[in-house]
Amino acid sequence: MKKFRWLLIGVLIIAMLCAATDVMAKKKTVLVYGTTEKVTDMDPANAYDFHTWEIFYNIYQGLMGYPPGKTNLVTALAESYTISKDGKSYTFKLKKGLKFSDGTPFDANAVKWSLDRVIRLKGDPSWLVTDFVDRVEVVDKYTVKYILKNPCAYFPSLVATVPYYPVNPNVYPADKIIKDPNELKGGKLVGLGAYQAVSFKRDEEIILDVNPYYSGPKPKNDRVVIRYFADATTMRLALEKGELDFAFKTFNPSDIVDLQKSKKLITIKGQGPYIRYICFQCQKAPFNDKVVRRAVAAAINRKEIIRKVFLGQNEPLYSMVPKGMWTHEDSFLTEIGDGNVKLCKKLLASRGYNAKNKLKFEFWYTPSHYGDTEVDMAAVIKRQLEATGVIEVTVKSAEWATYKQNWRDKLMNVYLLGWYPDYIDPDNYTAAFAGTAGSAGNGIFFSNKQWDAMFVEAQKNPDQAKRAEIYKKVQHMWTDEVPTVPIFQGTLYLFTQKNIRGVMISPTLQFIYAPIEKIK
Repeated sequence: MKKFRWLLIGVLIIAMLCAATDVMAKKKTVLVYGTTEKVTDMDPANAYDFHTWEIFYNIYQGLMGYPPGKTNLVTALAESYTISKDGKSYTFKLKKGLKFSDGTPFDANAVKWSLDRVIRLKGDPSWLVTDFVDRVEVVDKYTVKYILKNPCAYFPSLVATVPYYPVNPNVYPADKIIKDPNELKGGKLVGLGAYQAVSFKRDEEIILDVNPYYSGPKPKNDRVVIRYFADATTMRLALEKGELDFAFKTFNPSDIVDLQKSKKLITIKGQGPYIRYICFQCQKAPFNDKVVRRAVAAAINRKEIIRKVFLGQNEPLYSMVPKGMWTHEDSFLTEIGDGNVKLCKKLLASRGYNAKNKLKFEFWYTPSHYGDTEVDMAAVIKRQLEATGVIEVTVKSAEWATYKQNWRDKLMNVYLLGWYPDYIDPDNYTAAFAGTAGSAGNGIFFSNKQWDAMFVEAQKNPDQAKRAEIYKKVQHMWTDEVPTVPIFQGTLYLFTQKNIRGVMISPTLQFIYAPIEKIK
């Protein structure tokens, strides 16, 4: 009897050890990611900001896409595509057997339904579709055709942007923009990407688990927890305590200096096509006058802003087309200058402004969307403008959601914005701000038929040299009309713990979570 009892105990111990081993084997690899960014509407038809798109890159997928850390465009949900002889239609063959993260089969009807929804809802990024696409046709279950308004030399790059991502017709409402997953059937973001959102607490935390139906390479982690911080200082402390595996956007310049010296952390630096600039609302006085816009542009001293606010961590920018991109010209430097107070006063004098009759206006910024440095940048720009002796500035601010509504409602005449490219092409830095449709979407409301015709010509012309001529000409015309004033080109800093591998920041600024792993 005693032998049997000991035998039974032994069997139980072995069973318990096996169970414990099994649990350990199944233990999830969880990555904790910190940011001071905020999400906006969790709807690909309406969201138009860097961080929300970053999440979409990981939950959804397009017919075209970019490998992690790369800039070469490849097929994703599509297996191939063909272009008509006139360049006005693109036909995509879709991969078969794909499923959304809830198990719903994916086909051409989902592609058409999603694009029609973007067009119908007219959200902020809808111009990326409506400026180019006339209609979408389902050829058969796994073939879809885009009929374009005009030939577009870079249309495959557009298909890789978020508004073109297919969403599940059984989950998303056809005629309503959703704010967060709780408004969806099932309460989850259902996509075709590497992850699915299993928990959403706005401004607190988003939890992403691996999509069981994902068709790409298996992610090297099981879960990504995104933690949102109210300020950079708190985020830095959490990173230094080891509470975060990595943190990205946005640290204070002084934090970046200190963190780069840390022996416990790895610094990942990315020089990309991220730009900052000043916008004018071009339909309302006094900024419906290009001479006044040009005068304000002349007073901006970029090098001082970078030195005082960012401790030299960014680069001055003298064109809306960033450095490193083909066709870039330093047109503002050569034709207006940097901190050219003399030109500013001369231009304003021609419009009756002087020390006794100053140009007075409100200058707007948003306090948290671009990080803690925004208030300092607004203050430095105010000082620069008022140092001319002929300008008086009242600085005002609004949180991001209100800020966006303000520019739609034309309530801000002069304001700061930032731009992360939708697609890597000079068109995305020009037509997006000075084309009639793109300009309205950013609250600038600049419209010029000659410019629109030039943008269309550059978009449809397959000759790279001819396109370059147009974009170089536009950059020089920009310094005369000045719908926006470029300030600087950003350098991105991401910090990880020593045991994190696989973090990549590419020039496309798509931050993909799937390759990231934790080394034990």
